[in-house]
Amino acid sequence: MKICIYPGTFDPVTNGHLDVAGRAARIFDKVVIGVARNEDKSPLLSAEERLQLIDENIADHSNISAMIFEGLLVDFARETKATAVVRGLRAVSDFEFEFQMALMNRHLNGKVETIFLMPHQSYTFTSSSLIRQVSKFGGDIADFVPPNVVEALKRFEY
Repeated sequence: MKICIYPGTFDPVTNGHLDVAGRAARIFDKVVIGVARNEDKSPLLSAEERLQLIDENIADHSNISAMIFEGLLVDFARETKATAVVRGLRAVSDFEFEFQMALMNRHLNGKVETIFLMPHQSYTFTSSSLIRQVSKFGGDIADFVPPNVVEALKRFEY
C-alpha cells in the first residue's frame, strides 16, 4: 500500500488544501493529512478545531484521513508508514522554502520522498493567512474555504 502524508498547519483549511489532498488521493492508496500542533505559529484555531474542520470535509473520501502530529515530519512519516510527503505549491515563491524542507527531510530520512502538487489554478493565490486577514475585516471568503470554515471564523472577534 502506498501511503503519503500531507502535513501543514491548516489554520484554517482551504479549498486549495482539500484540492491537493484529493489530487494526492488519486495517486496514493492512502493520504494522511497531518495537522501540525505548532504553537510557534500562534494559530487562530486549536489543533483539535483544525482537525475537526478537515474531518468534516474528507468524510466522503475513503482513502483520506487526518490526525494531529508534533515533532519532526520524518518521525510522523515513520509512524504512519508513509513513503512520501505531499506538499502543495501555489507559485514559484513557495518553492524555495519547500525545497529546503524537502532536502532536510531527505537528509533525516532518505527513504521518504517529497512530491509537489499544484492546486487548481483558482486556488493558487489563496493562503490560510490571507483567508484569516480577509475574514478579520469582514470580507467574503466563501469561494475559498468550505462552509464549516466560514462558520468557524465568524465566531472570532479580532
